[in-house]
Amino acid sequence: MLSQQIATIVAAAGESGHEELAPLIAPPFVIGAIMFAVLLVMLFITLSYSNLGKRHEAVEEHADPHRQHPNKHDHGQGH
Repeated sequence: MLSQQIATIVAAAGESGHEELAPLIAPPFVIGAIMFAVLLVMLFITLSYSNLGKRHEAVEEHADPHRQHPNKHDHGQGH
């Protein structure tokens, strides 16, 4: 029943004629090239932050019993 109604609506929409396309601000290949360039810039910005974790050696965090929310999974490093 529902599929018949959908088919009727689709058929009626197809018979209404040709719809006018929305205007674009530039040709499609220009829009695609700009989007590609923006994504490349974002990629290089993201990759530029990849060395931040390699500046210093990793320091082991100690369990501080005076913290307001102590780590409940300190693996016996506390008291």
